[in-house]
Amino acid sequence: MGVMIDGVYHTDDPGPDTTEGGEFKRAEAKIRDWVTTDGPFLPEAGRYHLYVAWNCPWAHRALITREVLGLQDAISVSYARPRRTDQGWVFDENGEYSDPEMGVSAIHQVYARQTPGYTGRCTMPVLWDRETRQIVSNESADVIRMLLAFGTGPDLYPEHLRDEIDRWNARIYPNLNNGVYRAGFARTQEAYDVAVAEVFETLDAIEDRLQDTPWLAGDQITEADIRLFPTLARFDVAYHSAFKCNLRRIIDYPALWAYARRIYALPGVAGTVRFEIYKNGYHSKSELRNPLGIVPAGPLIDWTT
Repeated sequence: MGVMIDGVYHTDDPGPDTTEGGEFKRAEAKIRDWVTTDGPFLPEAGRYHLYVAWNCPWAHRALITREVLGLQDAISVSYARPRRTDQGWVFDENGEYSDPEMGVSAIHQVYARQTPGYTGRCTMPVLWDRETRQIVSNESADVIRMLLAFGTGPDLYPEHLRDEIDRWNARIYPNLNNGVYRAGFARTQEAYDVAVAEVFETLDAIEDRLQDTPWLAGDQITEADIRLFPTLARFDVAYHSAFKCNLRRIIDYPALWAYARRIYALPGVAGTVRFEIYKNGYHSKSELRNPLGIVPAGPLIDWTT
């Protein structure tokens, strides 16, 4: 996908950001306002619209939070077409992958409405404010946190568990959520070796933690669990093969596999998961990772048992 410079979209793809040592470095989100009870972005039902893509794990966080908090009627959603083009995330004119909000054909057209002109990648998710006609945030971690301001559903960031939640978030994001990408996009053997080791060290630590507690931070589901789940959902069908994170699978971890299915069984969560889209998307044609674009037949995994 391309990049936007001063509000103008350019189709030239600069490729994954990497360091001189061949390590993948994810670009930081740049639009980070907040929905709060103090304003100016107030938590009002019907005011906000969410732009997501099924195969994007960062957008998946926002979708799960919307379901768990019961905000389906309060916040509407547009789903981009699963495959990106030189226009980035795009939308059809009609159907499941159209944009009922503004009728845009690509997400960069939403970013183009920002003032001053936006510079950076046009990523998902995007939380759009109908009242001020601008993007509130394109940082998934902020979006799921600010949805708590609507005051519905369980408290996913309770005060007595915040230190534990923050500790797990700080470990899981670089080593696992983004760690699989650091492995998959590594340009040197050394960068890959470091990244994949950290992926499985983190999975091992989570497995140990779940021997003693049903959820990462304690006896209730929290933001840390929601931030972890999209990686687990994609791991065996995509990251294991496409990103060479193949020391073990999630189903090889007894406690972690039970935990992942426990989240999947929560009301509404299964409806946010698209395993076939993940498998096809991550195994799509790539000069570096999959030059022939052959999609594997498996694995066949039953998340409902």
